[in-house]
Amino acid sequence: MDSVAVDWDDAHWLNPPAGAERDEDALVVTPVPGADFWRQTSYGFTRDTGSALLTDLPSGTAVEVTFEADFDTLYDQAGVFVRVDERTWVKAGVEVTDGALHVGAVVTRGVSDWSIAPVPEWAGGPVTVRVSRAGDALTIRARPADGPWRTIRLAPLSPDASATAGPFCCSPERAGLRVRFTRFVLGPADAGLHENP
Repeated sequence: MDSVAVDWDDAHWLNPPAGAERDEDALVVTPVPGADFWRQTSYGFTRDTGSALLTDLPSGTAVEVTFEADFDTLYDQAGVFVRVDERTWVKAGVEVTDGALHVGAVVTRGVSDWSIAPVPEWAGGPVTVRVSRAGDALTIRARPADGPWRTIRLAPLSPDASATAGPFCCSPERAGLRVRFTRFVLGPADAGLHENP
């Protein structure tokens, strides 16, 4: 299987954003203020209102999304969203928290589980997030520009689950975030957990 670019018009929105406009081959997305994805843990609320542009993610495939934005407000975020249903999903990418850009993932199986690591040096440039589906797992990797891949998370996903995936963004604390998505590609899954794509 060769890698294939997903046409923006061939994917479908889960919760349309406030705006989405073409800029040559890129898609510039403005999320709805206050929208987010989260289930219960610590905060006590459930939000299933963030915007994600999704296509099928069968086992044996991987999705890669490249994007850039001026992330500067608490919880500004973008990356890849993988969804089975409202109780089973993963979002992975970058997010502002504690005054700095972080890379991480939220894995939700009934309730949300959040892991992050600071990457202030990634701010201001393009970021690529890759989610590879093989067997009973999602392997999540990310990198800045053309830098080395960093493994972010290994998360469970039933081999029998029907899942969709694609770019997402949210800005729960403000209006005006604009995320420029420049790449949305499907290809073969990673050859192994410890092998770079």
